[in-house]
Amino acid sequence: MSAEKKWMEQTDAGIEVATVYGPETLPPFEQIGAPGEYPFTRSNFPTGYRHRLWTFRQYSGFGTAEESNARYRYLLNAGGTGLSVAMDLPTQCGYDSDDPQVEGEVGRVGVAIDSLKDAEILFKDIPLDQISTSFTINGTAAIILAFYVAAAERSGVARHKLRGTIQNDVLKEYASRGTWIWPPGPSMRLIADTIEYCAEEIPRFNATSVAGAHFRDAGANAIQEMAFTLSDGIAYCEEVISRGRLTIDQFAPQISFFFYTHGDFFEEVAKYRAGRRIWASIVRERFGAKEDRSAMFRFGCVCGGASLYGPQAKNNQVRVAYEAMASIFGGVQSMFTAAWDEPFALPTEESATLALRTQQILAYETGAARVVDPLGGSYYVESLTDETERQVRALMDEIESLGGMVQAVQSGFVQSKIADEAYSMQKKLESGEKPVVGVNLFETEEPAPQVEMYELNEADRQRQVDRLQKVKQERDNAQVESLLEKLEQQAAQDDVNLMPVLVECAHAYCTVGEMVKVLKKVWGEFDQPVVF
Repeated sequence: MSAEKKWMEQTDAGIEVATVYGPETLPPFEQIGAPGEYPFTRSNFPTGYRHRLWTFRQYSGFGTAEESNARYRYLLNAGGTGLSVAMDLPTQCGYDSDDPQVEGEVGRVGVAIDSLKDAEILFKDIPLDQISTSFTINGTAAIILAFYVAAAERSGVARHKLRGTIQNDVLKEYASRGTWIWPPGPSMRLIADTIEYCAEEIPRFNATSVAGAHFRDAGANAIQEMAFTLSDGIAYCEEVISRGRLTIDQFAPQISFFFYTHGDFFEEVAKYRAGRRIWASIVRERFGAKEDRSAMFRFGCVCGGASLYGPQAKNNQVRVAYEAMASIFGGVQSMFTAAWDEPFALPTEESATLALRTQQILAYETGAARVVDPLGGSYYVESLTDETERQVRALMDEIESLGGMVQAVQSGFVQSKIADEAYSMQKKLESGEKPVVGVNLFETEEPAPQVEMYELNEADRQRQVDRLQKVKQERDNAQVESLLEKLEQQAAQDDVNLMPVLVECAHAYCTVGEMVKVLKKVWGEFDQPVVF
């Protein structure tokens, strides 16, 4: 068969697809279930989006806190219903903006957050008790959560009123993205600390968003993305339960998931439906949950990312729109749509607004949100959901045979799987087996679009450093030293939850770099395994 025709007979993940499907392929109704009922194949809620639309977010954050605050208020005024905060690499990796090792990265791919002062500016004039805030942060997630709690309390908002999510999924960082800091053991401890803290202190806030998105962006296919993500979720649940302080029903409702939606429309719908069913059975059968809400698979997604291309870049607007529709049909709870120009630069206000309008048009004009699981009962979709579930479970069983996700990451198994899939997909792009309009199909000679490039200028970078220095001069440094010493002592005690002392440190204007340095002293740093 020619390369040009292979894509017609299998999905992007390699699931074989028949020419036609009929009634004989439908599973029994009990397996599909009704919307809002276990195993939640069709939806977490019986009325779908009729009682509440998904949260409209736009991933944003750049330069200084002042610039990002202005963009957040602009997006909220444009109809966004939640924030999605991007932080620069120094913040993600635990360095302050005045560290000479990171001078060129300050404010480059996200906003620089060094201390509570930056958090206070970032959320100035934004009602934190009325909106939901998502943070794409992992290694330093507990510290950023502490800043958010402290910033809210300084503005008069009690912590129990906060809604949102910290990504806080360090296992996929080891395997796909790279913003790790500490070895898996203490990193898992810190994640469990945040889960316990949120269950007890911030009941409306998701303590982790288990993020298959970055597995996908690194090259994983849809099957691998879901299997690795659910295996991460199992690892975090086991870590918390092993402490003996919380039952699954006390914290599972605050575990959420996060994915990339790519262009294979029906495969993406099936991926989410299968994921809901698998997670429900894991939480009930493996962990013994008694409450239905504990077994709900609540997820957010990005439409864009690695599925966007530079050639004929305006085509990305169409890609994002269809990916967003697949996400809606898959039952997403929170979505952000990438701007068409993201292969080249940070989105402009114009391109970010268009991306937001894509969600709004789907919500209010197309009727896509009227009916729960509108593709449910489709011969093809139900068959694809079943086969997706079968293949996801098979890969999860393989991970279990290795000792679980922590061991699978430490051995390099997950990294190898992703690398092999990324190489395979690149070969398919080059051969034409994976057709992409404008890239290897219907190509044209045209210049790259003229886009507005963002670059943090030296004056703004210096302003960030000057603010940090001013914070260090004006704070009570005796208190800072005392709290950092307390953090070090508690970090050495495995049975102590570190979140309360991290919140104390935040209120005292301890910096990200200072807290990370203390924890590195106790825990060391992670060494990535060599993968062949």
